[in-house]
Amino acid sequence: MKKQIADFPIDIRIGFKKVIEAYEAQLKVETSSIGKEYLENILKYVRSFPKLETGMESMEELKKHQDAIKILLDDLFPDILTKNEIKAASVPFHNFIFNTTDRFSNILRNAGKDFKLQIRNLDQEMRYVYACVLILNDYYGYKIDFSRPLIYDIPDENGILKHYRLAMNADFIEIEPTKKAVEITQDDVDALLQDPDNIELWKEKFPPKSWIFNGFTILNLTDVTMDDGISDLKTALLNRNAQEDSSLNNLAEIFQSIYKIPDLRVGFTIFNQNKVRFRKMGPKDVKSFILNKEKRMDCKSVLCENAYRSLVEDHTYFSIANVDEYAKRTDHNLLSKNLLAKKVKSCILAPVAKKNELLGVLELVSTRKNELNSINAIKLEDVLPYIVTTLERNKSEFENRIKAVIQNECTSIHPSVLWIFEEEAKRFIEDLDEDGVASFRDISFNEVYPLYGQIDIVGSSDERNMAIQKDLTDHLNLVLEIIDIAYKEEPLPIYEQVKFRINEFIEDLKENLNASSEQKVLNLLKKEVGPIMQHIKEQSAELKKKVLEHQANIDKETGVVYNHRKNYDQSVQNINRTMARYIDRKQLEAQKIYPHYFERYKTDGVDHNMYIGKSMTRYKTFGKVYLYNLRLWQLQTMCEMENKFYQIQENAKLQLDAASLILVFNTTLSIRYRMDEKKFDIDGTYNARYEIIKKRIDKAFIKNTEERVTQKGKIAIIYAQKSDEREYLRYIKYLQAKKYLTENVELLDLEDVQGVIGLKALRVEVLYHKNDMPPEEVLTYEDLIKELH
Repeated sequence: MKKQIADFPIDIRIGFKKVIEAYEAQLKVETSSIGKEYLENILKYVRSFPKLETGMESMEELKKHQDAIKILLDDLFPDILTKNEIKAASVPFHNFIFNTTDRFSNILRNAGKDFKLQIRNLDQEMRYVYACVLILNDYYGYKIDFSRPLIYDIPDENGILKHYRLAMNADFIEIEPTKKAVEITQDDVDALLQDPDNIELWKEKFPPKSWIFNGFTILNLTDVTMDDGISDLKTALLNRNAQEDSSLNNLAEIFQSIYKIPDLRVGFTIFNQNKVRFRKMGPKDVKSFILNKEKRMDCKSVLCENAYRSLVEDHTYFSIANVDEYAKRTDHNLLSKNLLAKKVKSCILAPVAKKNELLGVLELVSTRKNELNSINAIKLEDVLPYIVTTLERNKSEFENRIKAVIQNECTSIHPSVLWIFEEEAKRFIEDLDEDGVASFRDISFNEVYPLYGQIDIVGSSDERNMAIQKDLTDHLNLVLEIIDIAYKEEPLPIYEQVKFRINEFIEDLKENLNASSEQKVLNLLKKEVGPIMQHIKEQSAELKKKVLEHQANIDKETGVVYNHRKNYDQSVQNINRTMARYIDRKQLEAQKIYPHYFERYKTDGVDHNMYIGKSMTRYKTFGKVYLYNLRLWQLQTMCEMENKFYQIQENAKLQLDAASLILVFNTTLSIRYRMDEKKFDIDGTYNARYEIIKKRIDKAFIKNTEERVTQKGKIAIIYAQKSDEREYLRYIKYLQAKKYLTENVELLDLEDVQGVIGLKALRVEVLYHKNDMPPEEVLTYEDLIKELH
């Protein structure tokens, strides 16, 4: 045809052979006499125009057969719908249409005489590639998804640009090779999909005019000026409530619909501009296929050169249609290893950037090769602007989270009392705006009930000293070993003198470890052993190797061997971290009982303070029943923390014990926020008695004994009033029934501590559950220790 694109892989003929064949097939099964007569008349009429079947190659022939074409296509273009449907017959990728409905004709007429129909964002080279993909699908039977929203932008009679999405029906086409056609193999398809921008490669495999197209396509247009699909996507991405309830990972369903891949997965990786590295996004359910199990990584260490240039430098798509082949070409670089580890066979990595700043990388992955490729990557162009907006908001919210963590971890403004700080801050700003002078007043709460508890590591000081002692001894023995070897090669008197000094220190360490022991050993190693080691290292290759091995075992910060102490420090850190996280989660449940102030801090164990009372809330009525509920919650939580303490030690290198304590204080007191210390503290001289008890009670002894009130495997409840005893005995009985505590309960009198007299204690044994035990099975402390050891 004259209007054909000259440089095009297919030679186009407009024919209606498949329509005629469809009528012939329908005639064979038609039972209605009226229907048969209608079909016979149409077929008789169109057979008088052979070109309708063989195909027409010129506009003149098309115009000549215009009436016959209209009759032939009457079932496909019923007159009854011509005013409603936007429909036409067409030639693919040529913006050439015929046999239009009345509505389509009116739209084009209103656009003006100078208007030329043109598909948006479809250049000459892309037309060529699309035609080749049409051949692969229709003739070779591939199912390459090259569909994307094809849009006509057409102005209306008022000059307003309206947008119409094209739906193309290709049921009535035939594609056949000519003598110029090249036979296409699977390897050819793999190479083409991996390199869609290489137009010369496509022309090599599909030379111009090497295939014949006979038939026509049917276009259906839909007005998408206010497209519901984009609107839904925008809502999903930008709706704040939806974003809080779900992560970017939940966009998978939208992308599955766009790409028609039911098991398509979505990932996202954040880009750090300052350090030029990738890191995982916050929520755990947001995957990063680039990083896999790593939390963060330098971009160049994970990406190949082409991927780095595309994503980080040029901010363009990087797609891998065949991950297996990509892995071979890049010698199994880290990106391909991570993708293969997640069973990814094809993927699109799309940069999310704004104002030339890369924010992150959107990852679409499939378990089948060629499903995702550089051709269908272009579908993302309509989606990415909304993702950019969402990511910017996510970045802002992440920064707010950082501020919240700083507030939570570095100050003591608990969310339950934040309201009063906000009110004071508003007053402060109002005063400042009014006359430029303002001061932040003290925050205090009166008549609040305190609750205090601790889970402490038993004998932590002894364990720490023992670890230090072992490390120092090991270090000195390593030095002795090297000096013995050196003495055999070079019997210098100084070696014997240093050996004598080291043995003295080893004997001293066996006797005891005091505050100066470690410093004395460090001085010995630095001033006396250090120069000798430098000399020994230069005497022979064997000695040099020994000295270097010895130096590799020395911790850079402490200057000595750091093995036993490292085990101790890591064990304590792990215990404290786990205990703190556990009670932090549990106290969120306690806030639902009644809003109250909560703080916890880590020492060799975890202590916590709680304060509850009417003055700490704005609207809720306070009653002592809430205090009783909170006390029961505290006792139950302490039992659970005892269990957690031993559960996390099942495979630990160092086994430690815990002792728990609860302090009951039955009168109200006042607390005040200390601005200089950024924390709440007891207010008033009388109330200071409570703080004295807290600091000294865990060292208290049972009256007339040398036994401390806190013991491993037990919870000590310290109190002063008989009513407190009765109250907690009720709680204990309840928790015994729930298999938290044993029947063994002790009622004890305590020795007076400085400034505090008349204290008593209830001490009760905890029942334990191992991780692999059924819930109904429990162990006493003695049984638990046997199991652990």
